Amino acid sequence: MALPITEILTQAAEPFDVPDSASIDALLQRISSARVVLLGEATHGSSEFYRMRARITRELIEHHGFDLVAVEADWPDAQRIDTYVRHLDSPPPAWQAFARFPTWMWRNAEVHDFVQWLRAFNSSRPDASQRVGFHGLDLYSMYSSMSAVLEYLEGVDPDIATLARKRYGCLSPWGEEPADYGAAVLTGQWQSCETDVLSMLKDLLAKRLDYQQQQQDGLRFLDAVQNARVVADSEQYYRAMYYGRAESWNLRDSHMFETLRALLDFRGAGSKAVVWEHNSHIGDATATEMSAHGETNVGELCRREFGDDAALVGFGTDHGTVAAADDWDGPMSVKQVRPAISGSYERLCHETKLGAFALQLRGRNGFNGDGPQLGALRSALAKPRLERAIGVIYRPETERQSHYFSASLPQQFDEYIWLDETNAVTPLPTKPIAGLPDTYPFGV
Repeated sequence: MALPITEILTQAAEPFDVPDSASIDALLQRISSARVVLLGEATHGSSEFYRMRARITRELIEHHGFDLVAVEADWPDAQRIDTYVRHLDSPPPAWQAFARFPTWMWRNAEVHDFVQWLRAFNSSRPDASQRVGFHGLDLYSMYSSMSAVLEYLEGVDPDIATLARKRYGCLSPWGEEPADYGAAVLTGQWQSCETDVLSMLKDLLAKRLDYQQQQQDGLRFLDAVQNARVVADSEQYYRAMYYGRAESWNLRDSHMFETLRALLDFRGAGSKAVVWEHNSHIGDATATEMSAHGETNVGELCRREFGDDAALVGFGTDHGTVAAADDWDGPMSVKQVRPAISGSYERLCHETKLGAFALQLRGRNGFNGDGPQLGALRSALAKPRLERAIGVIYRPETERQSHYFSASLPQQFDEYIWLDETNAVTPLPTKPIAGLPDTYPFGV
């Protein structure tokens, strides 16, 4: 007689207490051999998800040679953190990091604590190139990325800077509302800037050797090139928004994957990365209804590129509170997360009555655990069920329609972290924090 699913789940679970002191040796043994470990989250505003990702990341950095943290944040903003944690000498720009919606996603106490730890960890490494980096993968920073490219070129090649200013001038009127640029091009009210921004990226790449020899600073060139890529890809993204969700989604996730790959290439063959993104980005899209809609994501692209050298770790919760907004660009509030609905993976996990656990879903690189038990678990969970995704917007009044989708959990992730009750992150103010230097990423 077959065991009930909840009993199979309970037997396979690896319980732990709170994220900060969780016993995760078995999980680390399974994922630490990967070149890329992707850590998800089921919301963009739950403290325990951030703290658990920080806990796992600290272990991977301290004991397993991971030298790069890449997150679902804009490149220029994350570079402020990179400069801080790696003790680099760079003047702060005249804009606030993580000041656009949703500010709480990265400007929060949980990220602050991890950033402080990473800065302290790096302080013992005299060579800046060997310090652990912190970088953003996203493409929403078109205007600040243009400014960064211009600032770099003014220092190395004023003539090319003048050309760049002219080319980027095509996008300048839309700096504050880039989505309006896409609408204007679609309706014929504005010409496409595609040729200009792509030409700028190509010219910058063609000058790689000259600029690197002149500055003797590969990181600054990488920063300039990546900002130029952000401008080029975001220009395309804002036009694609009006042609359908799949095209714009795929452009964004492809950009994030290519940025990750560029960072790994820059750090060298032995580099290893930890990625922090939402489950919807780091779970394999082919195991969800996204695939039927023609959508890909970072997780699928990583599995295709790295195979078993990519470890995909999903996160889930049943109830608690979350930092989220009602609408895009709306104010953040702390909302009650409704208990998971019947027919969902979250309901199954909640019915184990375990407060928190790790769960191996797939064997990688010979780590198959208890073969028969893992096989029984995968069989029990293989049939697609509902899975919840809460982003920066949470609408509990339309919970089923707005936040659930169909997926096969053991195909989507290699590992799963369950935290039955979670609480909202603690947002930090956008004003300067007393006692911290102006270069501190959250302080200006």
